Amino acid sequence: MASMDLRGEIREFLSTRRARITPEQAGLPAYGGNRRVKGLRREEVAMLAGVSVDYYVRMERGSLAGASESVLDALASALQLDDAERDHLYDLARESGTSTRRRRTPSATVRPAVQQVLDAISDAPAWVRNGRHDILAMNPLARALYAPVFEDPRRPANTTRFVYLHPEAARELFVDYDNIARDAAAMLRLEAGRNPHDKALIELVGELSTRSELFRQRWASQDVRYHRSGRKRLRHPIVGQLDLDFESMELPSEPGLHLNVYTAASGSPSSDALKLLASWVATQEHAAVEQHDTSD
Repeated sequence: MASMDLRGEIREFLSTRRARITPEQAGLPAYGGNRRVKGLRREEVAMLAGVSVDYYVRMERGSLAGASESVLDALASALQLDDAERDHLYDLARESGTSTRRRRTPSATVRPAVQQVLDAISDAPAWVRNGRHDILAMNPLARALYAPVFEDPRRPANTTRFVYLHPEAARELFVDYDNIARDAAAMLRLEAGRNPHDKALIELVGELSTRSELFRQRWASQDVRYHRSGRKRLRHPIVGQLDLDFESMELPSEPGLHLNVYTAASGSPSSDALKLLASWVATQEHAAVEQHDTSD
Protein backbone atom coordinates (compact mmCIF):
# COMPACT_ATOMS: atom_id res chain seq x y z
CA MET A 1 0.00 0.00 0.00
CA ALA A 2 1.62 3.27 -1.16
CA SER A 3 -0.58 5.60 0.86
CA MET A 4 -3.54 5.72 3.19
CA ASP A 5 -7.01 5.32 1.69
CA LEU A 6 -7.99 8.99 1.92
CA ARG A 7 -11.59 8.50 0.91
CA GLY A 8 -11.96 5.79 3.53
CA GLU A 9 -10.26 7.97 6.13
CA ILE A 10 -12.62 10.87 5.40
CA ARG A 11 -15.68 8.62 5.41
CA GLU A 12 -14.84 6.99 8.73
CA PHE A 13 -13.75 10.21 10.41
CA LEU A 14 -16.90 12.16 9.51
CA SER A 15 -19.28 9.30 10.26
CA THR A 16 -17.74 8.60 13.68
CA ARG A 17 -17.78 12.30 14.61
CA ARG A 18 -21.43 12.54 13.53
CA ALA A 19 -22.34 9.42 15.52
CA ARG A 20 -21.13 10.80 18.83
CA ILE A 21 -23.35 13.92 18.87
CA THR A 22 -26.94 13.68 20.01
CA PRO A 23 -29.62 16.08 18.72
CA GLU A 24 -29.81 17.58 22.20
CA GLN A 25 -26.08 18.32 22.18
CA ALA A 26 -26.47 20.00 18.81
CA GLY A 27 -29.42 22.08 20.01
CA LEU A 28 -31.90 20.24 17.79
CA PRO A 29 -35.29 18.82 18.74
CA ALA A 30 -35.36 15.05 19.01
CA TYR A 31 -38.68 13.86 17.66
CA GLY A 32 -39.58 10.55 19.22
CA GLY A 33 -37.24 8.15 20.95
CA ASN A 34 -36.80 5.60 18.17
CA ARG A 35 -34.01 6.96 15.96
CA ARG A 36 -32.46 4.51 13.54
CA VAL A 37 -29.04 6.15 13.57
CA LYS A 38 -26.62 6.75 16.40
CA GLY A 39 -26.04 10.45 16.81
CA LEU A 40 -27.00 12.99 14.18
CA ARG A 41 -28.54 12.18 10.83
CA ARG A 42 -26.74 13.35 7.69
CA GLU A 43 -29.48 15.84 6.93
CA GLU A 44 -29.12 17.31 10.41
CA VAL A 45 -25.38 17.81 9.93
CA ALA A 46 -26.05 19.40 6.54
CA MET A 47 -28.54 21.80 8.10
CA LEU A 48 -26.16 22.74 10.91
CA ALA A 49 -23.31 23.28 8.44
CA GLY A 50 -25.48 25.28 6.02
CA VAL A 51 -24.90 22.99 3.01
CA SER A 52 -27.21 20.83 0.96
CA VAL A 53 -27.84 17.25 2.02
CA ASP A 54 -26.42 16.00 -1.29
CA TYR A 55 -23.23 17.99 -0.76
CA TYR A 56 -22.73 16.69 2.76
CA VAL A 57 -23.41 13.11 1.64
CA ARG A 58 -20.68 13.50 -1.02
CA MET A 59 -18.27 14.78 1.63
CA GLU A 60 -19.03 11.92 4.01
CA ARG A 61 -18.48 9.47 1.16
CA GLY A 62 -14.91 10.72 1.01
CA SER A 63 -14.97 13.70 -1.33
CA LEU A 64 -13.52 16.80 0.33
CA ALA A 65 -11.69 18.03 -2.76
CA GLY A 66 -12.71 21.60 -3.53
CA ALA A 67 -14.37 22.24 -0.17
CA SER A 68 -13.81 25.88 0.77
CA GLU A 69 -12.38 27.00 4.08
CA SER A 70 -15.77 28.43 5.07
CA VAL A 71 -17.47 25.10 4.38
CA LEU A 72 -14.84 23.21 6.38
CA ASP A 73 -15.21 25.70 9.24
CA ALA A 74 -18.99 25.27 9.22
CA LEU A 75 -18.66 21.48 9.11
CA ALA A 76 -16.16 21.51 11.99
CA SER A 77 -18.53 23.64 14.06
CA ALA A 78 -21.52 21.43 13.24
CA LEU A 79 -19.59 18.34 14.34
CA GLN A 80 -18.21 20.14 17.42
CA LEU A 81 -14.61 19.28 16.54
CA ASP A 82 -11.80 20.21 18.90
CA ASP A 83 -8.56 21.80 17.67
CA ALA A 84 -6.86 18.52 16.77
CA GLU A 85 -9.96 17.25 14.95
CA ARG A 86 -10.32 20.53 13.02
CA ASP A 87 -6.74 20.38 11.86
CA HIS A 88 -7.19 16.72 10.92
CA LEU A 89 -10.23 17.64 8.81
CA TYR A 90 -8.24 20.38 7.04
CA ASP A 91 -5.34 17.98 6.47
CA LEU A 92 -7.66 15.39 4.92
CA ALA A 93 -9.24 18.05 2.70
CA ARG A 94 -5.85 19.38 1.59
CA GLU A 95 -4.46 15.94 0.81
CA SER A 96 -7.58 14.92 -1.12
CA GLY A 97 -7.30 18.06 -3.26
CA THR A 98 -4.36 16.78 -5.29
CA SER A 99 -2.95 13.44 -6.28
CA THR A 100 0.59 14.71 -6.86
CA ARG A 101 1.43 16.79 -3.82
CA ARG A 102 3.83 15.18 -1.36
CA ARG A 103 5.17 16.55 1.90
CA ARG A 104 8.88 16.39 2.51
CA THR A 105 9.65 13.40 4.69
CA PRO A 106 11.24 14.56 7.96
CA SER A 107 14.91 13.74 8.36
CA ALA A 108 15.77 10.43 10.02
CA THR A 109 18.68 12.08 11.82
CA VAL A 110 19.28 15.39 13.59
CA ARG A 111 21.97 17.98 12.97
CA PRO A 112 24.94 18.04 15.36
CA ALA A 113 23.76 21.41 16.68
CA VAL A 114 20.46 19.83 17.78
CA GLN A 115 22.34 17.08 19.61
CA GLN A 116 24.41 19.80 21.29
CA VAL A 117 21.20 21.36 22.57
CA LEU A 118 20.09 18.03 23.99
CA ASP A 119 23.44 17.45 25.66
CA ALA A 120 23.34 20.94 27.17
CA ILE A 121 20.11 20.03 28.98
CA SER A 122 21.78 18.19 31.84
CA ASP A 123 19.10 18.09 34.53
CA ALA A 124 16.03 17.07 32.48
CA PRO A 125 15.35 14.18 30.10
CA ALA A 126 15.14 15.55 26.55
CA TRP A 127 14.84 13.92 23.16
CA VAL A 128 13.79 14.58 19.58
CA ARG A 129 11.10 12.54 17.87
CA ASN A 130 9.32 12.56 14.55
CA GLY A 131 5.59 12.18 13.84
CA ARG A 132 5.89 8.39 13.81
CA HIS A 133 7.25 8.55 17.40
CA ASP A 134 10.72 7.38 16.41
CA ILE A 135 13.26 8.63 18.96
CA LEU A 136 15.97 10.17 16.77
CA ALA A 137 18.23 11.74 19.37
CA MET A 138 18.34 12.12 23.16
CA ASN A 139 20.47 13.16 26.08
CA PRO A 140 21.85 10.58 28.56
CA LEU A 141 19.11 11.27 31.10
CA ALA A 142 16.38 10.56 28.53
CA ARG A 143 18.06 7.30 27.59
CA ALA A 144 18.11 6.31 31.25
CA LEU A 145 14.49 7.39 31.82
CA TYR A 146 13.23 5.38 28.84
CA ALA A 147 15.65 2.46 29.30
CA PRO A 148 12.89 -0.18 28.88
CA VAL A 149 11.98 1.29 25.46
CA PHE A 150 15.56 0.78 24.25
CA GLU A 151 15.63 -2.89 25.22
CA ASP A 152 14.07 -3.58 21.82
CA PRO A 153 17.10 -3.75 19.48
CA ARG A 154 15.24 -2.19 16.55
CA ARG A 155 16.40 1.30 15.68
CA PRO A 156 15.23 3.92 15.78
CA ALA A 157 13.41 3.09 19.00
CA ASN A 158 9.71 3.82 18.68
CA THR A 159 7.56 4.59 21.70
CA THR A 160 4.25 3.56 20.10
CA ARG A 161 5.69 0.21 19.04
CA PHE A 162 6.86 -0.26 22.63
CA VAL A 163 3.44 0.62 24.05
CA TYR A 164 1.51 -1.79 21.84
CA LEU A 165 3.93 -4.63 21.09
CA HIS A 166 5.54 -4.85 24.55
CA PRO A 167 2.44 -4.25 26.70
CA GLU A 168 3.74 -5.93 29.87
CA ALA A 169 6.87 -3.79 29.97
CA ALA A 170 4.88 -0.71 28.96
CA ARG A 171 2.30 -1.26 31.70
CA GLU A 172 5.13 -1.53 34.19
CA LEU A 173 6.77 1.70 32.97
CA PHE A 174 3.69 3.85 32.44
CA VAL A 175 1.35 4.21 35.41
CA ASP A 176 -1.48 5.47 33.19
CA TYR A 177 -0.98 2.87 30.47
CA ASP A 178 -4.52 3.01 29.06
CA ASN A 179 -4.30 6.76 28.53
CA ILE A 180 -0.83 6.44 27.03
CA ALA A 181 -2.05 3.81 24.56
CA ARG A 182 -5.10 5.90 23.61
CA ASP A 183 -3.01 9.02 23.05
CA ALA A 184 -0.32 7.19 21.07
CA ALA A 185 -2.81 5.86 18.51
CA ALA A 186 -4.61 9.21 18.30
CA MET A 187 -1.35 11.08 17.68
CA LEU A 188 -0.35 8.55 15.02
CA ARG A 189 -3.66 9.02 13.20
CA LEU A 190 -3.19 12.78 13.30
CA GLU A 191 0.18 12.28 11.62
CA ALA A 192 -1.42 9.98 9.04
CA GLY A 193 -3.77 12.80 8.05
CA ARG A 194 -0.85 15.21 7.69
CA ASN A 195 1.33 12.82 5.72
CA PRO A 196 -0.68 9.93 4.26
CA HIS A 197 2.09 9.02 1.80
CA ASP A 198 4.75 8.36 4.45
CA LYS A 199 5.83 4.81 3.64
CA ALA A 200 7.42 4.19 7.04
CA LEU A 201 4.26 5.40 8.80
CA ILE A 202 2.08 3.12 6.69
CA GLU A 203 4.35 0.18 7.49
CA LEU A 204 4.22 0.99 11.21
CA VAL A 205 0.42 1.19 11.23
CA GLY A 206 0.27 -2.09 9.32
CA GLU A 207 2.61 -3.81 11.76
CA LEU A 208 0.72 -2.58 14.81
CA SER A 209 -2.66 -3.46 13.28
CA THR A 210 -1.47 -6.98 12.52
CA ARG A 211 0.08 -7.67 15.91
CA SER A 212 -2.07 -5.77 18.42
CA GLU A 213 -5.82 -6.14 18.92
CA LEU A 214 -5.78 -3.12 21.24
CA PHE A 215 -4.18 -0.98 18.54
CA ARG A 216 -6.79 -2.11 16.00
CA GLN A 217 -9.53 -0.99 18.39
CA ARG A 218 -7.87 2.36 19.08
CA TRP A 219 -7.17 2.96 15.40
CA ALA A 220 -10.75 2.19 14.44
CA SER A 221 -12.02 4.87 16.83
CA GLN A 222 -10.72 7.55 14.42
CA ASP A 223 -9.69 9.68 17.41
CA VAL A 224 -6.99 12.30 16.93
CA ARG A 225 -5.16 14.17 19.66
CA TYR A 226 -2.40 16.69 20.23
CA HIS A 227 0.30 15.89 22.76
CA ARG A 228 1.82 19.29 23.41
CA SER A 229 2.07 19.33 27.19
CA GLY A 230 0.81 17.48 30.25
CA ARG A 231 1.74 15.14 33.06
CA LYS A 232 3.27 11.69 32.72
CA ARG A 233 3.70 9.18 35.54
CA LEU A 234 6.36 6.51 35.27
CA ARG A 235 7.64 3.62 37.41
CA HIS A 236 11.36 3.62 36.81
CA PRO A 237 13.33 0.45 37.63
CA ILE A 238 16.14 2.48 39.26
CA VAL A 239 14.50 5.41 41.08
CA GLY A 240 10.84 4.39 41.45
CA GLN A 241 7.81 6.49 40.57
CA LEU A 242 8.23 9.79 38.77
CA ASP A 243 5.47 12.35 38.23
CA LEU A 244 6.80 14.55 35.46
CA ASP A 245 5.55 17.52 33.46
CA PHE A 246 6.30 17.41 29.75
CA GLU A 247 6.47 19.95 26.96
CA SER A 248 6.59 18.96 23.29
CA MET A 249 7.85 21.73 21.02
CA GLU A 250 8.10 21.80 17.24
CA LEU A 251 11.54 22.54 15.83
CA PRO A 252 11.11 25.22 13.13
CA SER A 253 14.52 24.39 11.67
CA GLU A 254 13.59 20.70 11.41
CA PRO A 255 10.04 20.46 10.00
CA GLY A 256 8.20 17.42 11.34
CA LEU A 257 10.44 16.97 14.38
CA HIS A 258 9.58 17.73 18.01
CA LEU A 259 11.69 18.35 21.09
CA ASN A 260 10.29 16.66 24.21
CA VAL A 261 11.48 17.75 27.65
CA TYR A 262 10.40 16.28 30.99
CA THR A 263 10.75 18.26 34.23
CA ALA A 264 9.64 17.98 37.85
CA ALA A 265 8.52 20.67 40.28
CA SER A 266 11.41 21.98 42.37
CA GLY A 267 11.63 20.30 45.78
CA SER A 268 9.20 17.51 44.87
CA PRO A 269 9.97 13.80 45.35
CA SER A 270 10.09 13.47 41.57
CA SER A 271 12.69 16.23 41.38
CA ASP A 272 14.81 14.36 43.89
CA ALA A 273 14.31 11.15 41.92
CA LEU A 274 15.45 12.84 38.70
CA LYS A 275 18.58 14.09 40.46
CA LEU A 276 19.20 10.57 41.70
CA LEU A 277 18.78 9.22 38.16
CA ALA A 278 21.17 11.87 36.83
CA SER A 279 23.72 10.86 39.47
CA TRP A 280 23.31 7.21 38.48
CA VAL A 281 23.84 8.13 34.82
CA ALA A 282 27.01 10.06 35.68
CA THR A 283 28.32 7.11 37.67
CA GLN A 284 27.65 4.73 34.77
CA GLU A 285 29.38 7.05 32.31
CA HIS A 286 32.39 7.45 34.60
CA ALA A 287 32.66 3.68 35.02
CA ALA A 288 32.48 3.20 31.25
CA VAL A 289 35.29 5.73 30.71
CA GLU A 290 37.48 4.05 33.34
CA GLN A 291 36.87 0.64 31.79
CA HIS A 292 37.80 2.01 28.36
CA ASP A 293 40.98 3.58 29.70
CA THR A 294 41.93 0.34 31.44
CA SER A 295 41.37 -1.73 28.30
CA ASP A 296 43.63 0.64 26.35
